[in-house]
Amino acid sequence: MESIEDKRKRLIFRSWHRGTKEMDLILGTFAERNVPDFSEEELTVYDDLLLESDPDLYNWVSGRENVPANKLNPVLERLLKHDYSKAS
Repeated sequence: MESIEDKRKRLIFRSWHRGTKEMDLILGTFAERNVPDFSEEELTVYDDLLLESDPDLYNWVSGRENVPANKLNPVLERLLKHDYSKAS
């Protein structure tokens, strides 16, 4: 069974290695800032969010498309508010 720390490391790694530079930057900076403090439930929600396609995620984050109601959750709401331009 995966430990919570291993899950955090895996999610941060996956966030930085999406396949498109834009989503690497957006999700990578988001994960570095948020994943270390996520609860186990939030980690599971974020893990599921990473299954979404890059084009869908990019369109939601950029405001090009509304997030489908069935996909909206507190973790995604945090991502939508994330300012990735202030990379740390």
